[in-house]
Amino acid sequence: MKKFFVFAAMLSMTLFAMAQNPVLQIEGGQVQGVTADDHPDVYVYRGIPYAAPPLGDLRWKAPQPVVAWKGVKVCDTFGHPSYQAVHYPGGYTTEWGYGKEAPYSEDCLYLNVWTKAPGDVNKKLPVAFWIHGGGYREGWGTEPEFDGQEWGNKDVVLVSINYRLGVFGFLCHPELSKENPKGVSGNYGILDQIESLKWIKKNIAQFGGDPNNVTIFGQSAGAGSVRTLCESPLARGLFHKAVIMSGNGISLPSKDGVKPRPAGPFAPVTLEQAEAMTKKMMDWAGLTDLTKMRRASTETIYALSTLYGNVTGERAFLPLMPIVEGYVCTKSFDDAVREGTVADVPYMIGYTQHDMGDMSEGIAEFCRVRESKGGKAWAYEFARPLPDDGSHPEVTSRLKGAFHSSDLWFVFKSLKHCWRPWTKGDWDLSEKMLTAWTNFAKYSNPNGAQDGNWKPLTKKEPSFMVFKLDQNDAEASEFGKTVK
Repeated sequence: MKKFFVFAAMLSMTLFAMAQNPVLQIEGGQVQGVTADDHPDVYVYRGIPYAAPPLGDLRWKAPQPVVAWKGVKVCDTFGHPSYQAVHYPGGYTTEWGYGKEAPYSEDCLYLNVWTKAPGDVNKKLPVAFWIHGGGYREGWGTEPEFDGQEWGNKDVVLVSINYRLGVFGFLCHPELSKENPKGVSGNYGILDQIESLKWIKKNIAQFGGDPNNVTIFGQSAGAGSVRTLCESPLARGLFHKAVIMSGNGISLPSKDGVKPRPAGPFAPVTLEQAEAMTKKMMDWAGLTDLTKMRRASTETIYALSTLYGNVTGERAFLPLMPIVEGYVCTKSFDDAVREGTVADVPYMIGYTQHDMGDMSEGIAEFCRVRESKGGKAWAYEFARPLPDDGSHPEVTSRLKGAFHSSDLWFVFKSLKHCWRPWTKGDWDLSEKMLTAWTNFAKYSNPNGAQDGNWKPLTKKEPSFMVFKLDQNDAEASEFGKTVK
């Protein structure tokens, strides 16, 4: 009899777990998640394919429909990052603690979901869509600092993605443009991001998310991607809020009548120039048509520009980043903001105190122009110099203070993955920032359902919210910083 009761209890627990963690039917097949490490009521779905592997004849094409699978896919393993250079110890590699990711591959079109409400199509939780940085040439959406479980615990469905990078994500070539019905090439990595947003539109309700309440956010090249999506007509209506982290603002008006160069990362050449650069290099390598280009090995394509430079002595400058080609990108972000054609959504925009240059003036200008168009934008500065115990001089000799990307530990509240000697104040500051970011996803306002201390930056009140610690590093503090 005792064995019967033990069996009944175990069966009851199993049935309860299955009820809490249902099998979901999504595009491509059935999936089931696993529980997050620190929050057993948060489920994570790792490595869901959102498009067909872009291999062979699909190299340098827009993402194609996902290949269906049989049975239930248990999503317990992250997908491949896009093919990129090997990461050696030191600098960002040691800062983030890389080493457990899947092998790099051209087969990289995977996304991940963290949620508290799998299977509850009526829950309608806000959705946040994360785009990783890395100069459009490296990185992946599941780096340790991007651990999404704290977002899920805040009742936000977090989606992170991998997308094509470098030569596989942004190559332009006249033959690629010729085969494309739109007559353009490049921007495949941005098309991957748009495909991910379409996936959210069609599938996120299965995870308890609201497809009509999607926030896009990204840092560095991820912020550049957000800027591109906010300009692109192809992404219109697929998101409803945007956060730009260390992606710059817009250029200030010229005083001498000369149009300023657009701020932020963007290819400084035309499509025709980019095509010509690539064709010269491919022809040199004997890859004189698309069949040969697509049959070449991953390693050959990746290394080709370096080989070309070493052998010929000429630098093969390939603009491997978003480019204005008239289809995915129709104009610069600066022009779209000033002309009022950028996505008309609420914005958060900011930078770190020791970022790649002082971005405050360009960010303030962006906010003022948005105000003139009837929009709202909240500006911030992250000003917490990261603590250092001297255990990793190979990192801190390069990454000092509130450096570029240092805010990521705080926005995701992922400090447990880092070797740094965090204080209680750091954990408190992280909670403040995570709350502000998730509030923005929920309410279109970082303060929450009601207005608070963080005001939108306006011409009348040109202030930033500054996230920092007090002089003893004991408590989180925030205050306004005025920019003229």
